[in-house]
Amino acid sequence: MAQAFWASTGFELLGHEREGLVATDAWLAGFLERPELKPPADAGARELALHTLVAADARASVPPAMLAAVEDDDARQNWREFLRFRDRVVAAPTLEEAYRGLFAGEAVDLSPTFVDVLAQAITRSILDGTEDPWLCRAGEMLFRRQRVSTEGQVLVADAMTLEAFAETGGFGAVGRLLRKQSTAMPEVKMDVLTRENAPFYFMRDELYSFALDLTPGREGALSLARVLAGWVRRLAGADVTIEPVERVEDDRWRWHVGLDVDATAILNALYRSESVAAAELERLVLLFRLEFRDPRDAAPEMADRPVYLGLACRPDRTVKVKPQNLLTNLPLRGSGEARRG
Repeated sequence: MAQAFWASTGFELLGHEREGLVATDAWLAGFLERPELKPPADAGARELALHTLVAADARASVPPAMLAAVEDDDARQNWREFLRFRDRVVAAPTLEEAYRGLFAGEAVDLSPTFVDVLAQAITRSILDGTEDPWLCRAGEMLFRRQRVSTEGQVLVADAMTLEAFAETGGFGAVGRLLRKQSTAMPEVKMDVLTRENAPFYFMRDELYSFALDLTPGREGALSLARVLAGWVRRLAGADVTIEPVERVEDDRWRWHVGLDVDATAILNALYRSESVAAAELERLVLLFRLEFRDPRDAAPEMADRPVYLGLACRPDRTVKVKPQNLLTNLPLRGSGEARRG
């Protein structure tokens, strides 16, 4: 039996069509139980009325005046963001199409939180049926910010989990109280995913408590490559192979895509043969080589050439993969003048 994971996506509540995932009323209603939208005990009457309206009909039209009347500023903003998200996914035939549409223009009109909601649901669908913890852990990188360590090996750990441990020592509200009292707390430790502890991944669903070894040639890097290839196949309709490489040694280097802002800048500089400081190069933590299985999927000038992908951490050692770059920047046939990087 296939493993269940990432329960918060509401994956089982989504419609599953050949073309992709479909937003259902039950799936949309699930968002109303999130802390950002569920009215607290002291919520105002207008906030309660809005929640009641949408709870009764997930697609109910909300008059602008009703939204503007919500008493709490944060609640009003949260509802505004949710309704924009709801209207977009309801209008699109699939979540995949809604995601693609976000990046078809110049400006993204959804908050990063809801962009990540779509990315997580789509990644969950790509991985549906897998029992491979490495694929699932690598998939987290498409919608969760990571913190990077490059001391001897390339390790990534969930940034929010580390921040929570740093604040509470892993002991929740009690740990937070002890922190305030300046009580000594244990060091933050996170298990690196290994063959021995991999079965526990699914038992810790959405605790985001495993670090991943992305050192080239190891399981984590290979798994991330497979997830990225699945993403291209699902969102761009192109069958590709992706494999980690240690460096770009290619006289025919013609195209690259940064999987984040920093990787884009570093790869652009290297492509132009500009001098790049050693500290900047050190932040380029992972490189991949992408090839099109069917040359007809690529722009004519790239039909028989590889595309290089880069992943870099920011100066604060965090990284957030931008999977949308594989839609907007790959040299796909018929995509017009794609942007290198």
